[in-house]
Amino acid sequence: MRQITEILRLKYEAKLSNEKVARACGVSKGVVCKYLHLAAAKGVSWPLPDGTDEVRLERLLFPATEKPSRFAKPDYFQVHQELKRKGVTLQLLWAEHVTVHETRAYRYTQYCHHYRQWRKKQRRSMRQVHRAGEKTFIDYCGPTVPVICRHTGEIRQAQVFVAVLGASSYTYAEATWTQSLSDWIASHQRMFQFYEGVSELLIPDNLLAGVTDANRYTPVINTTYAEMAVHYQTAVLPARPRKPKDKAKAEVAVQVVERWILARLRHHTFFSLPELNQAIAELLPDLNERHFQGQSVSRRDLYEQLDRPALRPLPSSPYAYAEWCKAKPGIDYHISVNKRFYSVPHALVGQTLDVRLTAETVKVLYKGNRVAVHARYGPQRFSTLVDHMPRSHRAHREWSPGRFLRWAQDIGPCTRQVVQQQLENRPHPEHGYRACLGLLNLSRRYSKARLEKACERALAIRSINYQSIASILKQGLDQQTLEGDAHLQDDLPLHDNVRGAGYYH
Repeated sequence: MRQITEILRLKYEAKLSNEKVARACGVSKGVVCKYLHLAAAKGVSWPLPDGTDEVRLERLLFPATEKPSRFAKPDYFQVHQELKRKGVTLQLLWAEHVTVHETRAYRYTQYCHHYRQWRKKQRRSMRQVHRAGEKTFIDYCGPTVPVICRHTGEIRQAQVFVAVLGASSYTYAEATWTQSLSDWIASHQRMFQFYEGVSELLIPDNLLAGVTDANRYTPVINTTYAEMAVHYQTAVLPARPRKPKDKAKAEVAVQVVERWILARLRHHTFFSLPELNQAIAELLPDLNERHFQGQSVSRRDLYEQLDRPALRPLPSSPYAYAEWCKAKPGIDYHISVNKRFYSVPHALVGQTLDVRLTAETVKVLYKGNRVAVHARYGPQRFSTLVDHMPRSHRAHREWSPGRFLRWAQDIGPCTRQVVQQQLENRPHPEHGYRACLGLLNLSRRYSKARLEKACERALAIRSINYQSIASILKQGLDQQTLEGDAHLQDDLPLHDNVRGAGYYH
């Protein structure tokens, strides 16, 4: 219309010839003549009447003359729903349309064109084509529901979990105490049971329980959430941050749940979470069986037609909840988890390990390989496996008072007596282990016979520590007779500084 207006202006106001008008507007001379004759035939003069815009000018020059079409108009809403089924294409639907209407059917190009024009006029939420069984959208309602404790009167706010299937908009809702990881996973498991199957994709919002790092391009899924998805043979594709159109289905479902469930429960008082969930469960069928506005089908109908046949079956066993964390063993080759300590192979000291915590076990993995398994709760804070210890520590663990006494008995009775006193004269027997090991080394250096003689002399002179016995062996005193030592004081010369027995009275 702007070009026609310019042609009229140049012709009647600028007084240019048709050839010059054509060159100025970049059209042919025939087009200029066509529009001038059309304007004259429709009574459009220059200047244009006041208030004549491009829309009004178009109506004056090209009045709409709708003729009854000889073509049968397809039901584009039904076409849109059928396209959600796997394997269904526009070409297939057009072929079925031709079979029914024969010569009154559109050609394929016009059939596709009119469908796309219809789709552009629909609500924004219908622009996404969701295949049957493909996506489940998940979110939490903004409003919470108060639950009152009967005994204390304390009021806790319950969160409302909402899920919706992409193709049918079949909706599930329940209440949980928190949005924490354990409640998040448990809600998913109950959602799968409600749907009696699993979709190909889970589309959650970027809450921390589901997405550790809400990166727009490479989001990091929580390890427990990812493990649950593997168990149910599905995948997690979080919506982009601050992009509500990515989860428009969830936004609408949350709004519907708030209007048709939470609003209807606003005057009810709940005293427990199961009581609240029972009330929600009683209202869910009414929500899902309500017909769409202007349509003769409901969410339940579309679920039975589209999503239910396409959902993947549930696994034979439910997912066992487990939390994941990272830990680095200290120099004692133990990792600390919730103030308890679990051993790992000593060669992994200083490495960052993955820890999987279930209700009963603690599994430690290194680069995807399991390296240790412990009972999560034992009688002691430390759980140590012998196989994880270095050889020297393993040998130390195998030491015991009985073992040292048996070894000493094999050498001789004096050695056994020395070892026994080493173990008994300590606050704890383990304190004497080092002295006993020192005696073991002396038997290897000097022989068992000499060690037995040295222990006999040490008992005689009442000096049984390791240093004394080592000195006896080093000086060769074990090879001398004890009788000469017994009369050693009798051979001492008389001296004023030597006190006899009479000095003490």
